[in-house]
Amino acid sequence: MAGDNDKHITRILFCGPHFPASQKYTREYLRNFPFIQVDDVPLDDVPDVIANYHICIVKNMKLDSNIISRANQMKLIMQYGVGLEGVDIDAATKCGISVARIPGGKTGNATSCAEMAIYLMLGLLRKQNEMQIAIKQKKLGEPVGETLLGKTVFIMGFGNIGIELAKRLRPFGVKILATKRIWASQPQDNNESLAFPIQNGIVEDLVDEKGSHEDIYEFASNADIVVCCLSINSETAGTVDKRFISSMKKGALLVNISRGGLLDYEAVACHLKSGHLGGLGIDVAWTEPFDPDDPILKFPNVIITPHVAGITEFSFRSASKVVGDVALQLHRGTPLRGIEFVN
Repeated sequence: MAGDNDKHITRILFCGPHFPASQKYTREYLRNFPFIQVDDVPLDDVPDVIANYHICIVKNMKLDSNIISRANQMKLIMQYGVGLEGVDIDAATKCGISVARIPGGKTGNATSCAEMAIYLMLGLLRKQNEMQIAIKQKKLGEPVGETLLGKTVFIMGFGNIGIELAKRLRPFGVKILATKRIWASQPQDNNESLAFPIQNGIVEDLVDEKGSHEDIYEFASNADIVVCCLSINSETAGTVDKRFISSMKKGALLVNISRGGLLDYEAVACHLKSGHLGGLGIDVAWTEPFDPDDPILKFPNVIITPHVAGITEFSFRSASKVVGDVALQLHRGTPLRGIEFVN
């Protein structure tokens, strides 16, 4: 696919209307390259038009083997971020289509998600919903909130987001527990300076106690706040179930900035109702968009945001540059850089 000319157009397909800044910023980045076409298509129309495109930005679309088999010009399926759970990677591989994600550490996605986790923690601790009620009732000096100071925070899944979260939590005076399936040595990205040195697979001085997946119940029992940063797959789906939440301290807070499927809906609802779960802060839900009339949202100690943890000007502008550069590389027939292939 070589040659910067109007006779050949490289077409990028953005699936669906959600996360609209992704296609908007990509168009802006590529505005001086008329041989790259950026389209956003309704989800229901994707199967009928996918054959016309060379790059697919999947967003929250489910790309199954049937849809992928129609993509006879497709060279690359990628996410405008890291989550690829909606893509049948085996089917793409069989069709000769590469699948990739954008490493969160390079775009600011991990940093943005970490900040959102802290926002949700503080919102629960300071009783955000009750404060709004107090304002409407013209009350002053209530509710009485809590501080992060002195709390124990369990970061479940110590990847890029977990590390960025720990870096930002440390100044609050918290104790940090973290689990990771394999604590292996992690080379530092030359493009990303860390405030803390890497040693033995963790960022030195960030974690007070580290463990593996087998330790999640013990860590949950010792934490005031649990933050889910796990990637979702067949092994992690439903990790936060009745057993897990029951193992948490009574009154502890649960925050999820990863994927809704990590939490068992019935277990969460049951423990909110009983009062065992002290609060729930979620940026991701079991179905998205989430039903605004869902019973879980009736609890005063529940805060939900519309899947915007990674949606910041910084992270999305950075991601648009990655997508744009990859499109230009594909058009010119040069190696694709700046993305992480999974097949």
